Amino acid sequence: MGKYFGTDGIRGEANKRLNIEIAVKVGQYLGHIHKGKKIVVGQDTRLSSTMFASAIAAGATAMGADVYMLGVCATPALAYTVINDAFAGGVMISASHNPFQDNGLKVFAGNGMKISAELEADIEQFIDGEITLDVATGNEIGVVVDFAEGLNTYLDYAEALIDVRFDGLNIVLDVANGSAVSSAERAFKELGATVTVMHNQPDGININTNCGSTHPESLIAKVKELGADMGFAFDGDADRCLAVNGNGELVDGDEILYILGLYLRSKGMLRDNMVVSTVMANLGFMKSCKKAGLNVVATDVGDKHVFAEMVEHDYKLGGEQSGHIILRDYATTGDGVLTALVITEVVAKSGKTLVELGSDFVRFPQLLENLIIEDKEAIMNHPDVQAAIVRITQELGDNGRILVRPSGTEQLIRVMVEAESDDLCKHYVSDMMNIIKNSQ
Repeated sequence: MGKYFGTDGIRGEANKRLNIEIAVKVGQYLGHIHKGKKIVVGQDTRLSSTMFASAIAAGATAMGADVYMLGVCATPALAYTVINDAFAGGVMISASHNPFQDNGLKVFAGNGMKISAELEADIEQFIDGEITLDVATGNEIGVVVDFAEGLNTYLDYAEALIDVRFDGLNIVLDVANGSAVSSAERAFKELGATVTVMHNQPDGININTNCGSTHPESLIAKVKELGADMGFAFDGDADRCLAVNGNGELVDGDEILYILGLYLRSKGMLRDNMVVSTVMANLGFMKSCKKAGLNVVATDVGDKHVFAEMVEHDYKLGGEQSGHIILRDYATTGDGVLTALVITEVVAKSGKTLVELGSDFVRFPQLLENLIIEDKEAIMNHPDVQAAIVRITQELGDNGRILVRPSGTEQLIRVMVEAESDDLCKHYVSDMMNIIKNSQ
């Protein structure tokens, strides 16, 4: 990770770690390298998103690029638009699953993928004043264009990928008061589903608040209350999706990957029977895939690492337990709404419920806790922390594991333990957390 860029762009509390000056600089650098071309900017619903979108636009037009404003959209909608409408690049303003006071800049290249580490480094040098650039003058100054209609093209594309109707299916959607408000309900209704929508009144500060993929409890309750066939929860920028089956049980990213892996294999669309996951994947996921004849390769945490592995080996399906699912034949990034549509397609075409589709999936008890840390690197390199990781790993053996890692987007250390029982998970997480606290 760089000084400003983390695992998913630049992220931080609005007007503190991430301020207008940084956003303008990012816009300026993109405007410089794309002078005379056009870039697209999208945003989620949080209070500061319009402010940062305007800053990006100001910076880029000042350097000679034209900026097309897509408005409130999902991150994958912006990535698709970059490719479909031949934009030189794009910026999504969102802090994804973070609380409303945070925001982020996700920067895309013209191929619809996140920009390279080399370009990130160049932008950081410009932010820090190590590079100077000339602004555009006269008729070279760029213009800002309202491009809200671009979202319709993405939705038409996503719906066209589904080759079955959803008539007769009762589905609940939790759009997290975020980007999915502009796409999810329309897509499911146009495909024939009976839809109940939750948390679809964004006010700038309620994004992700007790709702969405980070807080699926209300979705679980609503699915049970209505006796719905299934439900889907998205995050703030709708690039994640978690599901709830008809029994009111959470279907996380691991189980979604398992179900989609079997489905794509049945259609001859899964290269080498391979599913790309991360080191955070549940041990039960690994064992379930092996039993079903699916191969798994694990990358570092972060959808960009998953996608890089998929591109390098031409793998077709990958994702994370958190609900980032990448269907590479369809999209260049995680797409929560598309994932939900394809899961529903599997249900509709198979004649099986989501409960039945996941009946052979095994999940080990898992506990994840976070600890706020100022110096993540110092903690990770502390000898007591390293020694504890080795000890706990040996004690868990083949029937469990511990993973201690710094967050790429927040000032947190994440401690995750999987074991044969909840009590063992609690014991070892508590053990590790105490050691980290004492090591500060």
